[in-house]
Amino acid sequence: MKSGLSRREFAGLFSLGAIWPFARGQGAVEAHTDFRIRTITAGLHLQSASQLEQAKSALAFLHRARESFEADGYQVQTIRLATQPLGEYLPQWTEPATLKGLKVLDQFARDNDIVCSIGPVITDDRYHPEFGSWAAELVQQTSNISFSCQVASVDAGVHIHALRSAADAIHAITRATPTGEGNFRFAATAFIPPGTPFFPAAYFDQGNSFTIGLESPALLTEVFRENREFDEVRQRLGERMEAALSPVARRAQALADSAGWRYLGIDTSPAPGLDASIGQAIETLTNAPFGSPSTLAACAAITDVLKGLRIRSCGYCGLMLPVLEDPVLAQRAAEGRYGITELLLYSSVCGTGLDVVPLPGDTSVYELAAIIADVAALATKYRKPLSARLFPIPGKRAGERVSFENPHLTQSIVMPL
Repeated sequence: MKSGLSRREFAGLFSLGAIWPFARGQGAVEAHTDFRIRTITAGLHLQSASQLEQAKSALAFLHRARESFEADGYQVQTIRLATQPLGEYLPQWTEPATLKGLKVLDQFARDNDIVCSIGPVITDDRYHPEFGSWAAELVQQTSNISFSCQVASVDAGVHIHALRSAADAIHAITRATPTGEGNFRFAATAFIPPGTPFFPAAYFDQGNSFTIGLESPALLTEVFRENREFDEVRQRLGERMEAALSPVARRAQALADSAGWRYLGIDTSPAPGLDASIGQAIETLTNAPFGSPSTLAACAAITDVLKGLRIRSCGYCGLMLPVLEDPVLAQRAAEGRYGITELLLYSSVCGTGLDVVPLPGDTSVYELAAIIADVAALATKYRKPLSARLFPIPGKRAGERVSFENPHLTQSIVMPL
């Protein structure tokens, strides 16, 4: 099964082992155990997908950056590459030569145990009827490439016609991959800024630049265990995150200066994992199951802190609530404590939109487009980055249990529309 990440990426992404307590050859250093660096993502500015000189140079920089952070006691789970929007270097993306070039890029990524985002394929407000079949073929013929489709932007607002293109892609990918898992590598995106380090939304508008994404629910949970009142939590969480992230930012800037690169910032979003639950962190704060009253207030309070940190930031900088990547969120969904409407509500005060949401396998293109339209409308109304990564599950109906071979994903139930 094609999963989108290499074996090393899989192993690193949810590692439970030691967090590099020793600098290589330099003696013991303090390990940072309250958060992880999920990704160091480097930007490429390509002329074609098959010309890999810049990719090789960026990969060398990423390896140096990873080693530098690990020597300081940080666990770096992944290193990644992201290009400018595909149409800027392959405007005739529907032609067979484009897929051939992307397969070269994908092979490079696989050979080097990394993943690569080719950015939004569609950025205009037009319906591209060929996009669905093209997206399914790309997912079938590659394993380490992610991509997206813009459905709202600062200049144009909601891309009414592109909504159908994105829905076509999700629908086609669902039918082209086992249990629809190819949709792990595709998202409909709205107001996503360049330099976002997280996949599949990532893209850059300049080469020789990089950003950092975090996995920090454990830090939030620790703060919430020690502090109960929201006002107290805001102050303490801000202090703890700034104290934790400032050294990361200084190290990143030093790396950029020494290499002649541009450091663009940290996406402060506390991305969860199977052993680092943002659902657990929120429940620790509210003392109630996720989805209960006070969940919205907790999401808003946390996001206020994330957006107010005095460090250089980039990307979403909001709560990520990926249903199938977080065991607590998955369990609360299975218990019926929240649904798609509630996730959209939480996205209005925080979050990244709808992320890895399991849907009935017979969800139509029209229904998918309607869900994406809601995300695009929220992003346009509040001028904030949101995305939709939807998972129709072939052969499954609402309420049925679903499980995956992909080690990123946990068990849950199919959520009703």
